[in-house]
Amino acid sequence: MIEDSQGFLYPKADESRCVDCGLCEMVCPCLKETEPSEVESVLAAKNPDDKVRLSSSSGGIFPMLAEKILSQTGVVFGVRFDENWETVHCQIDEPEQLALLTGSKYVQSRIEDNYEKAESLLKLGRKVLFSGTPCQIAGLKCYLRKDYDNLLTVEVVCHGVPSPSVWRDYLRYICPEAFSGEEKITAISFRDKTNGWKDYNVVVEAGGRRILREKGKDNLFIQGFLHNLYLRPCCYSCKFKSGQSGADLTLGDFWGIGLSRPELDDDKGVSLVVVNSEKGRLACESLVIDWVQVDYSVAAESNGALVRSPARPEEYTEFHKRFDGSNFKIIKELFPQRKADSFLMRLRHRIVLAVNSIKR
Repeated sequence: MIEDSQGFLYPKADESRCVDCGLCEMVCPCLKETEPSEVESVLAAKNPDDKVRLSSSSGGIFPMLAEKILSQTGVVFGVRFDENWETVHCQIDEPEQLALLTGSKYVQSRIEDNYEKAESLLKLGRKVLFSGTPCQIAGLKCYLRKDYDNLLTVEVVCHGVPSPSVWRDYLRYICPEAFSGEEKITAISFRDKTNGWKDYNVVVEAGGRRILREKGKDNLFIQGFLHNLYLRPCCYSCKFKSGQSGADLTLGDFWGIGLSRPELDDDKGVSLVVVNSEKGRLACESLVIDWVQVDYSVAAESNGALVRSPARPEEYTEFHKRFDGSNFKIIKELFPQRKADSFLMRLRHRIVLAVNSIKR
């Protein structure tokens, strides 16, 4: 796997060793034609344990699913930060390790050999929960080439994966000491809920002190991510939206739940849960959660990344032409109308919810 100029990994084949077996084409999820999953139900759900929910990005449903699998001597695959604060897939088999996998990580993770590890465990009869982005779940499904009763797949609602190279640049921008060896970054939270779920903070600690605490809406890296400035090129035409990955469950934030179900919104986080299979339904039924069923159309409007690819912005070329690895402030120059845009998005969301309510 070779990095391009933005840090994205792409496979490079050694053609001298190729035997023309065709397996790489056979298992490539981008070449395979897929059909959307039949949605069984859509839930707005919350973990009843507020402590767990506050340490999670949304409603704290993933930790409950993971704990259930671990209690059955199963294994959970998910994303953690490595020693350089880049993201990599890993497996855990102890509840004490679960904290490694919780919380949003807005960087593309390296799968490495975790498909192979998952397959070995499945063949041994171990229960496996594999979580990831929709394309990663589709990749696992194509790699396995068969369904396993002991496999539960969970995808996140994915806005797109940002450039690992830009992420490294950002870490160097906010903490150059970590790259000179003077001190180490010790903690990163993309979705700190100290001020609430909707007004989340980005927090970074290094050398025993807090070096960054900013509202997500003001953080430069998050703003560039949400404005789609440095996503992987294929994200702009993602073929794995609307359940086409084959995942059993889809988890994300139920933004706007306060407009349709105000009784659920305590600003501690509510999860959007899309049940795509019988295995997904049984997994949810095994949990003790607070939930209500909602229409798929309301969920899709609440979190558009469920059904729509991000648009490549007009400012994309200018950003990459001007960006030198440190001048992150050009993001604010390129998007001075953020507050107005945010207001229009909220207004549009209220109108759609009102129309759906009338139809019901």
